[in-house]
Amino acid sequence: MTETIQLGDITIAMTRKDIKHVHLSVHPPNGRVTLVAPAGTRLEVARAYAISKLGWIRNQQAKLLGQARETPRQFVERESHYLWGRRYLLSVVERDAKPFVRLDHRRVTLTVRPGSTPAKREEVMQEWHRALLHESVPPLIRKWEAKLGVKVAGYFLQRMKTKWGGCNSRQRNIRLNTELVTKPKDLLEYVVLHEMVHLIEPKHSERFLALMTKYYPAWQEARAELNELPLAALAWRE
Repeated sequence: MTETIQLGDITIAMTRKDIKHVHLSVHPPNGRVTLVAPAGTRLEVARAYAISKLGWIRNQQAKLLGQARETPRQFVERESHYLWGRRYLLSVVERDAKPFVRLDHRRVTLTVRPGSTPAKREEVMQEWHRALLHESVPPLIRKWEAKLGVKVAGYFLQRMKTKWGGCNSRQRNIRLNTELVTKPKDLLEYVVLHEMVHLIEPKHSERFLALMTKYYPAWQEARAELNELPLAALAWRE
């Protein structure tokens, strides 16, 4: 059951769960606020806690509102594109041959057939991104399978509007956002580990947080960095 705490113009959705500590979160893209409290917490106690964090809430909301949002890509000459956290300029070559993408130290070269549409160019880039992720993800899964003592049945890549990853702990599958190819590789590893830890502990419980701290002590910094990077030019849904 969700209850509402109203602090001036800030609405906080509060739920109670079987946890030890309060978790207060401000969610992208619009700064929605949630508070998860231990099962026996009275509403007035949760409200007092939220009031004590009001400055932090406003600061986080301001960050989200001021956060850079990437402009929609047109896939034209000298357009900026990001790969593994680095910025590259796009070079477009029209040639009557099978489309492909090549990377050098400063430039991404997209070779497409003459008269190709922006949608077709995007499709070629997306396939290239998926290929890069298919090279990078399996070694990370193998690394963390050995450390965590778990087995991933399979992984899936998909464009996600509101999440960086997901886990089906029953089927032992993980899902990864294809946008991760634009972020630094250590953040890809953080998301892979995060979803694999869910194979041990499906919920974001105290046990889950303890496991993340054990295996990836800087996970909070990684999460903050991931959420502070420019948002993709996709429509987010609440």
